[in-house]
Parts: sequence; C-alpha cells; structure tokens
Amino acid sequence: MNATTNAFQMAQQQFDQVANQLNLDQQVREYLRWPLREFHFRIPVRMDNGLIRVFNGFRVQHNDAIGPCKGGIRFHPSETVDTVRALATWMTWKCAVANIPLGGGKGGVIVDPATLTNSEKERLCRGYIQQVWREIGPRQDVPAPDVGTTPQMMGWMMDEYSKLAGEYTPGVITGKPVGGGGSLGRTEATGYGVIYNLREAMQRLKIDPSKCSAAIQGFGNVAQYAAIGFTELLKGKVMAVSYWDRDDRTGYTVSNAKGIDPHFLMSITDQYGSINKDKAKAEGYQIEDANAWITKDVDVLIPAAIEGQINAETVELISDKVRIIAEGANGPTTLEADEQVKKRGVFMVPDFLCNAGGVTVSYFESVQNDMNYYWTNKEVLDRLDDKITTAFHSVYEVYEKEHVYMRDAAYMVAINRVVKAMQLRGWI
Repeated sequence: MNATTNAFQMAQQQFDQVANQLNLDQQVREYLRWPLREFHFRIPVRMDNGLIRVFNGFRVQHNDAIGPCKGGIRFHPSETVDTVRALATWMTWKCAVANIPLGGGKGGVIVDPATLTNSEKERLCRGYIQQVWREIGPRQDVPAPDVGTTPQMMGWMMDEYSKLAGEYTPGVITGKPVGGGGSLGRTEATGYGVIYNLREAMQRLKIDPSKCSAAIQGFGNVAQYAAIGFTELLKGKVMAVSYWDRDDRTGYTVSNAKGIDPHFLMSITDQYGSINKDKAKAEGYQIEDANAWITKDVDVLIPAAIEGQINAETVELISDKVRIIAEGANGPTTLEADEQVKKRGVFMVPDFLCNAGGVTVSYFESVQNDMNYYWTNKEVLDRLDDKITTAFHSVYEVYEKEHVYMRDAAYMVAINRVVKAMQLRGWI
C-alpha cells in the first residue's frame, strides 16, 4: 500500500461516489459506510523457545443483510484495522455482485507468518479462534484464507472451533484442505475467476485473447492461476510476473521475451510467492526491479498482489498499449489512478467483480459442507464459470446503459442488491 493511501478511506470514497450517482438516502449511506461490528483482541502465543508473544488480531463484520458475513483472515506484518475494514466492505460488494447469499467480513493478525515455525503458526491460528469463536459460525460469519494464510491453517482453525463448539462444524471455515472438508477447485478459483472475467471482457471488446500478452503483479495463489489460465484457457502469453523476496525484503519482476512458463515458475516458488532468482536466471529469465511489470508493452495488466499498487505515481508507468486492467487483488487501484485509467480509455474489470471466484467457490464449499456431499473438480469449475459469466454481464449491461465506469457499474449492481435486502428485512 502506498504510504499516503488509507484503504478504508478509499473504500468509503468509492462508495460515496456511487451513492451520489444513485441518489442514495442519507440514512442508508450511514448504514453502509461503516461496518456493523468490529472485534479487536490480543492473542498470547507460547513460542517454541518457551516465551510468550502477544499478537494483535481483528475481525470486522461489515454487513450481513444478504447472508452470513464472509471473508478471509490475513496474516501480514503491515496489517491495520483500516485495511481489514476496507476488505470487509469490499467483501459485501463482492458477494452482492456475484449474487451469492453472503455478506462482508474480514480478519487479520499483525504478523509475518514467514517468521513463525509450523507449530507456532498452529498455536496462533488456534488462539485466533479462541478469541473470536462466539462471533463466527456457519450462520454468522465464515472466515477463509487470505494473504499469509493457507488451507492447512484453515484446517487448524476449523478444528479449534469444532472443539470449542462441541461438534464437528466444517462449514465454519472455508478454504480448508481437500479431505478435511475443503472443496475441489478452490485453489485455482480466484485466478480462474479473473480469467473468466477477462474472456468475457475480450468478447465484448472484440479482442482475440490468443493474440494478447499480459503482465501480472504478484506470484501467489491468485497470480499463479491467473497466469495458467491466461496461457492455457485464453492461449495468450504472460510476459512478466512480480514477487516479494523474503530474503531481500523487496520485490522483483521476472520476465521472459518469449513468455513465461507458469508451471516452471511455480515449481521454484515458495508458499509465500517468492521465486528462486538463481533457478529462474538459469532458464533464461530476466530479473528486473519491482515496478517493471507495470511498464511492459502488453495488452492486459493483472495486479494480483495487495492494495494501492496502481497509484498516482505508478499509473504514469503504464504503456499506451494496455487495453484492459483486470484487478486480481483487492483495491489495487487508487482513486487518483482510476481517473487516469478513465482518461486513457483503458477498460477496467474492477476488483470485487474480477476476483469474486474465490468467494464463490468458498460459498460452494459451504453448500457442500451442509449437504455432506462433494462435487467433482469439473462440476465446481463449471458452476464457477456460470456464476462469474452471469456476474460480468450484469455489470457490463449497467456500464453500457448508464455510460459509467465499470467500477461504478459494479458498485451500482452490488449496492442495489444490498439495499433491497435491507429493505426486505425491515432495516430501513
């Protein structure tokens, strides 16, 4: 996140802009500008050396008019409550635009998980649930993995909740390992959802994806499967990806003039998205600075890392060749950068539409947990494709009809659905 950017202020400003266009009632605005509930707590963990270390944790529930809150838990050293508030708010709009019966929530712990051993991570995960278990549940609030957390960590959290609740409750957490209540297709869901959106956008814009190139920021789960989807489903070329180097504590771009092989790069990448530079160079890849990905002469940019990465400074680095920005990350483009994107006529697939694949398959996981019956990988991805395709076209139709920016169109669809649910429940 850019040092001058506050994620929650950005989320509120985005909402305010669309609320003005919709002439939304002031009392409804006040309801939706802030989360309904917040939980701040401290988590004492006995470390492997026998000493106790205390971590700060959060869980924010923005709105549950449509259904139980839904949203991941981040373990990140720069986590703040404002970031969690923003992400919870965006989750409300994401679930609404995808038309799934869930609301918006998010959690976080201020920690660098790479500095913890597996046993320390497990104790921290269980400690998180011990602090918040009364406020979550399959019909209240369903957490999931996010930056810095993994399916295994979700398995520990589900197990701790089940112990405290006194019954096996797989539906309290999604993103669990397959075989431990998890769903097939969840690993690739967010990245593939980005690609399904891109496919539909290219069809509308009459662009041949097989003749297109892309650059991706990030190389974690979302970026990896976006890269695979772009090369295998759309038959395009990914020219560059970026990553965070845990050892150097800085970022790099890995590029190849012939196009990258995402499977090879995944084979030399650790669980935090750090690529082995030496092995990449040995195979003819170039190692460039962190912002090089955004300067590439490509047709598509896919920011798939963290918030505020396309901002007033970096937007000036974008090539004139870029025709589409597909936001795999949450809140990667600031308001100032959005204005420049509009002026350039670059087509934007906004974050809470573009990356809704993950929460959609998380919803499918909850449904399977309730049924105690699990679908095949093909069934999951086919259902995901249907949901994402329908969501994209519902937003695109508003974009065409109202002559607004795609982000504003997505907000219009989402806000109208949430407000309608609030009205039907008698909240407003």
